[in-house]
Amino acid sequence: MNTRTSPLKQVLLYAALVLFAVFFIYPFFIQIATSFKTDPDAAAHPLSLIPNPFDAHAWKDIFGQGAAHVPAPTWIKNSVLVAVVVTCGRVFLDSLAGYALSRVKFRGRGFIFGALLAVMSVPGVALLIPKFLMVNYLGIYDTYTAMILPLIVDAAGVFIMKQFFDSVPISIEEAARMDGASIFRTFWSVVLPMARPALITLTILSFQGSWNEFSHFLVVTKGTPDHQTLVTGLASLTSGQLGAGTQYPLKLAAALLTTIPVAILFFSLQRYFVSGANEGGVKG
Repeated sequence: MNTRTSPLKQVLLYAALVLFAVFFIYPFFIQIATSFKTDPDAAAHPLSLIPNPFDAHAWKDIFGQGAAHVPAPTWIKNSVLVAVVVTCGRVFLDSLAGYALSRVKFRGRGFIFGALLAVMSVPGVALLIPKFLMVNYLGIYDTYTAMILPLIVDAAGVFIMKQFFDSVPISIEEAARMDGASIFRTFWSVVLPMARPALITLTILSFQGSWNEFSHFLVVTKGTPDHQTLVTGLASLTSGQLGAGTQYPLKLAAALLTTIPVAILFFSLQRYFVSGANEGGVKG
């Protein structure tokens, strides 16, 4: 029986894929084009991909070279600082906690894992008021500490790492301990390098989550430019706090600036999602 797909079906399949790709990518092209338009042109021709006339005033405003005062450099600095520190903290602490729950036998381990699952089931919005009360009680309200500390460990990240470590054969660790390696040394030098697929997944999720975080920063800061990130700054720009009028080019330029780092990180590590499972299976 011939199971080969006919040429006509292949053409229709690829045509459908191209159509869906254009459908999802077109808004991104509109975003890029609008950021180089004038305000009247953006309002009159919102779907046009050709700026008429070509104008880079929105980007000049964002980087402090235009008439509008948009503290985008401060937003970028805060976003990078928070995202990098939170991502590094989550990758290290979540993997450490996941390994402890997977391998270290101690009293109450089952209860802690159950509590971890319970925390994952709680909607994030339900924790906003407790977060505010806690950071206010600790005296760290409207500081970088309040922006970073509550995000530096993530229950979902601990769960991901625990599930991966559960799949690693114990015989590998036993061989390391027979050579005199301590628990931490075994974790750091033997098991953790094998966890590259899970670590990359956790890195992307942590960076994306902290970079795009909004409600947490809204609660633990006063909303002043000194502690605004790109996301909270974009919200203030969209609400009209930084100027009157539609400001479509300026808003979409800021939104594009918010999108670029996450897109670069994802596409640069995308191949690991394809090969990660196979690599993990071979190493296991």
